[in-house]
Amino acid sequence: MSNDGPVTNEPDPFAPVEDVVEPTTRRDMVLAVTGLGSALLLALLSILPAQFAIGAPGPTFNTLGEEDDGTPVVEISGADTYPASGELRLTTVSVASASSTWFSLGQVLRGWVSDARYVQPEEAVLGDPDERDAVEQQSEQQWVTSQQSATVAALGALGQEVPATITVAELTPESNAQGLLREGDLITAIDGSPIDSYTDLFDVLATVAPGDDITVTVTRDGESLDETFATLDDGDGGAVMGIYVRPDFDMPIDVTVNVDQVGGPSAGLMFALSIMDQLTEDDELNDAHVAGTGAISADGDVEPIGGIRMKLHGARDAGAAYFLAPVENCDEVVGNIPDGLSVFAVDDIDDGYAAITAIGSGDTSGLATCDAS
Repeated sequence: MSNDGPVTNEPDPFAPVEDVVEPTTRRDMVLAVTGLGSALLLALLSILPAQFAIGAPGPTFNTLGEEDDGTPVVEISGADTYPASGELRLTTVSVASASSTWFSLGQVLRGWVSDARYVQPEEAVLGDPDERDAVEQQSEQQWVTSQQSATVAALGALGQEVPATITVAELTPESNAQGLLREGDLITAIDGSPIDSYTDLFDVLATVAPGDDITVTVTRDGESLDETFATLDDGDGGAVMGIYVRPDFDMPIDVTVNVDQVGGPSAGLMFALSIMDQLTEDDELNDAHVAGTGAISADGDVEPIGGIRMKLHGARDAGAAYFLAPVENCDEVVGNIPDGLSVFAVDDIDDGYAAITAIGSGDTSGLATCDAS
């Protein structure tokens, strides 16, 4: 039979059924080959291991709430506390790595196209495998330090200065204090002004212009010494000494964070706001649900963090209507805000407290956003 002629599909009524064969067309062959290729690709993606790390929205914790056993997430003792309504949720990022969690290349590809996830080579995220224990320990230490910094920042914002001793921890290579100050020196005064707290240190330096000489009084081996050197520019027009310090705070209250298996410094802002809310009689939130992120220094500066895109989605999934983001993360926020979430930019603890107060009052018109910052 010619391929150009009519084709009949009517079988011989006397032939056995199993002898009836449908003619094969080019379209059928293309579909068969395509289907086979797709099946092989899907099979490959489902079993092929990928040396990547996948980041996704992690759990959130209401820092004004309680654990399942009734224990406060942020527990304060040594001061009067007051009931707080609403939620202040710290947000996290969960990271799955090929070295500890099995996942397929298909999951990697889905992560690449998802707005709520990121995919990077495992080593870029977790570092050298030989150094990961040290990185994990550092993350745990940052988690503890962030709680201390949050407490000092919160008390400072409420007008209660926390006494501290300030010790020189390290000098930068460019510091003019090289050869004059040493690791372990206890700083007691700058230009004659006593340094009795972490805040004192910044307050004195704020009165100095970059390049000006300062005289730093230190105690070394029981002896008081005066060392004079020029300050440096911090890049924003402020004066710095070019040293790292280690503050030892004399806390007037005890703050315990009852959250396990979370690391890093990025919950500091939400810890600080929870402390401020609990220590004040005002109902700042008025039942509003706010989430956020941001590391915080003891002087109240809110610092940028990683993974904010995933944290925005985690906040929305947890039911938050508002999100507080560090100003320096705004470039990552713009264009990545999930529907139903309003994001406000904060630069320090005072901005954060003003934001939750405005949200609770129902008037956020005066708050900075990332689009306007």
